[in-house]
Amino acid sequence: MAKVTDHIKNAKSTLFSMEILPPSTGESIQKLFENLEPLMEFKPKFIDVTYHREEYVFKKMPNGLLEQKSIKKRPGTVSICAAIMHKYHVDTVPHIICGGFTKEETEYALIDLNFLGIDNVLALRGDSIKGQKAFEPTPRGHTFASDLVSQIHSMNKGIYLSEELQNPTPTTFCIGVAGYPEKHFEAPNLKTDLKFLKQKIENGADYVVTQMFFDNKKYFEFVDKCRSEGINVPIIPGIKPITTKSQIYNLPRNFYIDMPEDLIDALDRCRSDNEVKAVGIEWAIMQSKELMAKNVPCLHFYSMGKSTSIHQIASKLY
Repeated sequence: MAKVTDHIKNAKSTLFSMEILPPSTGESIQKLFENLEPLMEFKPKFIDVTYHREEYVFKKMPNGLLEQKSIKKRPGTVSICAAIMHKYHVDTVPHIICGGFTKEETEYALIDLNFLGIDNVLALRGDSIKGQKAFEPTPRGHTFASDLVSQIHSMNKGIYLSEELQNPTPTTFCIGVAGYPEKHFEAPNLKTDLKFLKQKIENGADYVVTQMFFDNKKYFEFVDKCRSEGINVPIIPGIKPITTKSQIYNLPRNFYIDMPEDLIDALDRCRSDNEVKAVGIEWAIMQSKELMAKNVPCLHFYSMGKSTSIHQIASKLY
């Protein structure tokens, strides 16, 4: 198995990769494999597996009081990564987040990944949980992704949380981080956001994967601004095919992104979901061809648990 940066370094053309969701609680892994199977023909070099925080629900007790219960709707990120590696011999990239973990729990999770031979991670702060107005760090946990990167990078140098360890073995994680061509929604402006991104790189991050975007100009401008700020690691563009008309509103609301007028106009003319999918596929193909012409290191597709559109796109590119 190899690191993401090694795959990029050794590639002769633009690589193919994707992000998937773990199955919901109670679902079989077979459904995930059925979605992945058709995409294996395009030889993805790595597959990201998202991590989903716990949520809290309130259950009414017989005495009338409310009991707060923690639930996870999509558990199993680490085991899914191991299962994919075992079945397909493809590198996996588990998402590691700040929220919900102490520093000690983060170290334990990273040790488990190291034992499994998983050498790539994507370090993220993570979202706030439902009911929180803003992100609240876990007690004894990390507040920022840059701090999480620092912990992983320290383990790569053989520095663990316990000072009593004698000659601990260094880990070998390749560390990815997120970048936002249209800035993170909490940042006051893009320049400030780039300062935070540069901090993550200085703390040990090896590459960047961008938030989805639908206007390639924003990606190219983002890369240029990163380079001018001294951010010189690979920057992988994230692509999301539109599949439903409701995404015209849901994606900008949930991911704080803009959608080009031409794309909105084309989607408005659609009379069925099949027409919407066709437009989404053609738009993603157009985006991808332009990005590949500019020699981007990799195209990273956000699958949202579905593979049909991505298969049709990749069949025109690879």
